[in-house]
Amino acid sequence: MKVLVGLSGGVDSAIAAYLLKEQGYNVTCCFMRNWDSALNNDIAGNPDIDNDICPQESDYNDALATAEQLGLELLRVDYIQEYWQNVFQTFLDEYKVGRTPNPDILCNKYIKFDAFLNYALRQGFDMIATGHYLKRIDADKALFYKASDLNKDQSYFLAQVNYDALAKTLFPLGNIDKTQVREIAAKLNLKIAKKKDSTGICFIGERNFKQFLSNYLPMRKGKIIDITTGKQIGEHDGVFFYTIGQRKGFNVGGSEGPYFCVGKDIYQNELYLCPQKAKEYLLSDSCLVKDINWLYGKVEGKIYAKFRYRQNDHPVTIEYLDEQIIKLNFLHDVEAVTEGQQAVLYDGDGLLLGGGIIDCTYYQGRRNSERIKENL
Repeated sequence: MKVLVGLSGGVDSAIAAYLLKEQGYNVTCCFMRNWDSALNNDIAGNPDIDNDICPQESDYNDALATAEQLGLELLRVDYIQEYWQNVFQTFLDEYKVGRTPNPDILCNKYIKFDAFLNYALRQGFDMIATGHYLKRIDADKALFYKASDLNKDQSYFLAQVNYDALAKTLFPLGNIDKTQVREIAAKLNLKIAKKKDSTGICFIGERNFKQFLSNYLPMRKGKIIDITTGKQIGEHDGVFFYTIGQRKGFNVGGSEGPYFCVGKDIYQNELYLCPQKAKEYLLSDSCLVKDINWLYGKVEGKIYAKFRYRQNDHPVTIEYLDEQIIKLNFLHDVEAVTEGQQAVLYDGDGLLLGGGIIDCTYYQGRRNSERIKENL
């Protein structure tokens, strides 16, 4: 079976390629370049802007060295335009309306498991493979579970990928942990054995996030308001740059702190905070979720939802409002459920059921945005 492995220049994808080769697959590797800092005006907040070689080219060189050490061919494809149109523009559009999107989820949906998969199939490959930590079990059909290494599990980021694409993908790291991955890389004397994991925005990397967004969104100062008193307690740099649940970076004083972001009004250009003693304003007991991607069809009964990566799963029940909108009712109150983020759904055994975009949140029958405004 011919498999095209997405080789990023990091250790996870390198060991994914190695394991597949050891298992007898006909393996070829491919490096994706999806971001061009100069072309995309990525200047403010970019720590690498003056480097002689950009991080993407450094990653390509690492991928090339890895492929050579493993005795594998390395192809290269560029999806700079596709990434901008389908991932980054959506990312910006969501920020403009006050939401907090997840670019890694968009990248998986539109680039790795769409553009890249289609490229592989056109080139005559049977499947693709990635270094994601996701467990695949093949029974009557392919089933996808949380990885054995729960600390590295990446099922949250794959919930928007359609089933047919996942079924065309191998995940060699689903049953091993990160320590084993590092050990294998060290035994193979791979150049990237001790390379740090990539962080920051998918395919873009580490940035001073506020400065980075200022390249694309206007920075307009406005009032920071304590919703328990209705009084201004500071000034923000732009409401786009803050997210629900955030507790740092406000530059506000007073004895009531720490403060938490509980809401924002992009039209009034106001940011709403609450002090520690009023954290109930961060709570939700239900939410609407749109654009649902079901991997195996609709489900019933008690399921579990993850509202942020590395957050605990929360028991919920589900109401179907129409084909693309559901209501999740929480069995206990949850903090900082954020519009624009993903609600990812599982059964009790960790089977990934699907996910969608959090459209609005509620507490005791009232929409949270309205509840905050009523308190002012």
